[in-house]
Amino acid sequence: MMGKRFLCQNETRAVVIGDRIRKADHYFSRLFGLLPKSSLEPGEGLWIYPCNDIHSIGMRFRFDALFLDKELRVVHLVEDMGPWKVTPIIRQAKSVLELGSGVIAQTGTQLGDQLSFKQQ
Repeated sequence: MMGKRFLCQNETRAVVIGDRIRKADHYFSRLFGLLPKSSLEPGEGLWIYPCNDIHSIGMRFRFDALFLDKELRVVHLVEDMGPWKVTPIIRQAKSVLELGSGVIAQTGTQLGDQLSFKQQ
């Protein structure tokens, strides 16, 4: 049910964040997000657009989240978000990239980093 597949790169750090990123840009893909999954494999993620806040109600695993502005710059980070949590609304954010727990640390991604998405 999820949309197209993308490769996401952190242009600032010259590192690939994920090579199997799915875009959730329709009502049902955004509504269900990662809920049907029990984990994320390395390289997998979900890019939710439009989006400026997320929750993990009903989730079965921990994950990282990058909040991105309209230019795809990182404006907020959430590391190792556990189940049954809700983030604040991040007003500058236009989309959110959900990744496996630990990806933010592994890639060295920081506030202000520029990301890019290339459709595969």
